[in-house]
Amino acid sequence: MTRRTLFIGISLLALCLIAGTIRYTLSLEPSHLSSFAPKKAKPQDSAKNGPAPALPLTESIQKPTVEVLSNRLTEYHIQVRLDEKNHALIGTETLTWTHPGNKAVNELFLHLYPNAFASGESTFMKESGGKLRGDVMPKDGWGGMELTEIRTTDGISLLHRLQYVQPDDGNTHDKTLAKIRLPVTVRGGEDLTLKIKFKVKLPKVFARMGTAGDFVMAGQWFPKVSVYEPAGTRGRKNEGWNLHQYHGKSEFYSDFGIYSVSINVPETYTVAATGFQTKPAVRKDGRKTVQFYADDVHDFAWSASPHFVYAEEPFSSAEVPGVRIKLYLDPAHKDLKERYFYAAKVALSNFSKWYGRYPYSTLSVVVPPIQGNGAGGMEYPTLVTAFGAGSDSPGYDELERTVIHEVAHQFFYGMVANNEFEEAWLDEAFASYAEDKLMEQEFGIAPNLPLQAALISSPASLTQASWKFGSGDAYAKNVYSRGKLILLDIERQVGAKAMKRILYSYSQKYRFKHPTTADFQRVVEQSTSRSWKAYFNQYVYDGKMADFSVDRIIVNQIANKNGAPLYESKVTLSRRGGNAPKIPLLFSFKDGHTVRKVWNGEGGTVQMKLQYKEPLDWVQVDPDYSLVLENKHINNYMRAEIAEPTGTRATLGVVKLLEALLGTLVW
Repeated sequence: MTRRTLFIGISLLALCLIAGTIRYTLSLEPSHLSSFAPKKAKPQDSAKNGPAPALPLTESIQKPTVEVLSNRLTEYHIQVRLDEKNHALIGTETLTWTHPGNKAVNELFLHLYPNAFASGESTFMKESGGKLRGDVMPKDGWGGMELTEIRTTDGISLLHRLQYVQPDDGNTHDKTLAKIRLPVTVRGGEDLTLKIKFKVKLPKVFARMGTAGDFVMAGQWFPKVSVYEPAGTRGRKNEGWNLHQYHGKSEFYSDFGIYSVSINVPETYTVAATGFQTKPAVRKDGRKTVQFYADDVHDFAWSASPHFVYAEEPFSSAEVPGVRIKLYLDPAHKDLKERYFYAAKVALSNFSKWYGRYPYSTLSVVVPPIQGNGAGGMEYPTLVTAFGAGSDSPGYDELERTVIHEVAHQFFYGMVANNEFEEAWLDEAFASYAEDKLMEQEFGIAPNLPLQAALISSPASLTQASWKFGSGDAYAKNVYSRGKLILLDIERQVGAKAMKRILYSYSQKYRFKHPTTADFQRVVEQSTSRSWKAYFNQYVYDGKMADFSVDRIIVNQIANKNGAPLYESKVTLSRRGGNAPKIPLLFSFKDGHTVRKVWNGEGGTVQMKLQYKEPLDWVQVDPDYSLVLENKHINNYMRAEIAEPTGTRATLGVVKLLEALLGTLVW
């Protein structure tokens, strides 16, 4: 493609964007929104810190520590066997749940997430249309979970007491949430232990789990107890279960606990998992059993492949006492291990500085094969997945950005564990904010904020349930992009140092808890010593964007006392969206003289009068694009000759957006 062709193409794209007609770009995955930089930085030469340690051929063995970080309401002991020929898992699970409330409980609820892929009639498949993040459900790729036994420690069978429930949509075909009527009453503070046997038919890789050839991604693969919320948890008045099905746009919500998981695979397979290996693998009859342990986590995922290229390095910094970073690379990316290591290291060290110490002893990065890309770009406690190994020379936005974003989730989601069913922005927006900060700091890649804001055409409340956003695009643009822009807007109002204090305080206060938007708002208010109620009502709860418009310009010639010509210009401005405390204005006169003013947006409409020896030429709202939540820049500019707002505008905004888009030519 020639530079001229590229220039024309991008120019047309910008004009279409300003006219409000482009919509196809809205399907982009949030972590791949356009970013721009004058140049791309290269990872620092690791040689300056001395030679890298020799890479082990097998995983290191570790032991649990005595430190207790969470309330550990759940404990899972699982033995699972991979049936690689039939793409299935056969497992037994001993689940112990501690009742955190006060009321007597006679029912227990289990998430059976693999049943989302049982048929096209599940709620997940109906809502997603069999598509997620650009991936499509493969034909004949169905899977599902079957519970074959549920017993108490006394041997009482509960399988006949199992009932599938659909509290969100009443879809009787959906079997992702089940209720078990208990034979005993569980009171506050008491434990309940169940012994469960289950089988999982792994789907072909789609929506974070499944198989692609002999690659396996086991995410949300075991029966998992729902969250029981005591009164006061997340603002709840009355205690009870938090119950949701698996939806096409939602992720997950679980309590912290202990996981001891034994995984049996063919001997040639390498296994990556949450936590760490506690003893050498036991080999027998061409298979091996690997034991993993993790505590103070709220999920457990694993992946396996006979083709993984394994690498491990110890890492420590002033904020990270010691972590073993483990790579499980698809062979196509075996020569990129230094880039993966570098991205993981800068993420761990900086996020630990910004949001508090990473407390776990391991961080695993899994790189799926390209045909397993549906398992990529996902976070689990102490384990993240990169995107599938397609290109042998992926760009920084593909490799480093993905790893950094998913490591950010170790802090927002992993430790600050919000309810992703109901307030996903507390996870995705915060991770996206952290990702952008680090990408700019380490690689010089800055996001194009005006363009990202312009793409948000359907702003909505960030505190609504994930599946109520409508399209996947609306979900992504709000939960990822708009939420991130709100955090940036708060930062621009309070300053970068104050914002660091806010996020550090929030992360520390709600580490190993389940915070809400209201909790974050309180931290902002406590840190700044002022109310943010009006702001959160507009932009978070009500889902507004900023929209400030130049509506009318009238210029009249008058005479001053000396008889010299003098012109009075009357400019009408209006606020059509959410407010901002300081709205920059730029007035330019015929002789090039300019005047800057600031409007507080109060009253909705204002008329400003300016007197000068030359007529007013044009007016622009927010000339430097400092209002990150402004998404309709087309009405920010007007020339004095155009009196009606519906007239054709020769806008400086067009030029500005063209400049922003043409920034892609630089890199």
